[in-house]
Amino acid sequence: MSSSRSVKIWLSAAASVALIGMPAMGAGTQTFTGKVSDAMCGAKHNEKIDPAACVRECVSKGANYSLVVGDKVYTLETSNQANLDALNKLAWSEARVTGTAKGDTIEVKSVTAAK
Repeated sequence: MSSSRSVKIWLSAAASVALIGMPAMGAGTQTFTGKVSDAMCGAKHNEKIDPAACVRECVSKGANYSLVVGDKVYTLETSNQANLDALNKLAWSEARVTGTAKGDTIEVKSVTAAK
């Protein structure tokens, strides 16, 4: 096999492996339902205080809100004050978050209470 052909095959294989490991591009907006938490504690909170109070305290210290969906914890990213207010109100409650997921992060478009 020629060295030129070997290089082409190797590059093709490397590109395929790289694409398999990448999250889907342009996956679009999805709706997730789960419990509003914070990225510092995730699904487990300090047992000495109410979980909702723990979420609010961690967020006040700089943690992002998060959404616990089954065994997965998504970090929520938003600077929209209405979304932040809704997340604060729904701390440790079930919520529906609409946004775009990128790995373990959701770029939040809207937040409502789960029904």
